[in-house]
Amino acid sequence: MDFVSNIVNRSFSSNASGRDWAYAASLGVAALSISYFIVTKASELGFFCAKKKSKGTWVNPDVRKEDSKVVDSCDIEDIGEKKVFCRCWRSASFPYCDGAHNKHNLETGDNVGPLIVGKKKSN
Repeated sequence: MDFVSNIVNRSFSSNASGRDWAYAASLGVAALSISYFIVTKASELGFFCAKKKSKGTWVNPDVRKEDSKVVDSCDIEDIGEKKVFCRCWRSASFPYCDGAHNKHNLETGDNVGPLIVGKKKSN
């Protein structure tokens, strides 16, 4: 600690050299960097916020957020030949797929695709 106080005292004296200022600046940068690292890691762990809400981590970013749970059902008789259902939650026509998973997969590296329900093909 005497080393640090010696640098600070020499840096703020009237006869401080450029080397003294460089030492003081590097010491300040190091202290700020360590403080920034500690604060960002602590906030990621939730020490500074009750619940961290990050839009990138939610599966459902904006479909019927007012509902406590989003549930859709469909009778198999109503399907006809084939229906394609969204599983990425990005479809504008949810619960049906509109291909929005393609953009989502490119942006995130994910591999989600639709659920395809249809009649069994006969041989």
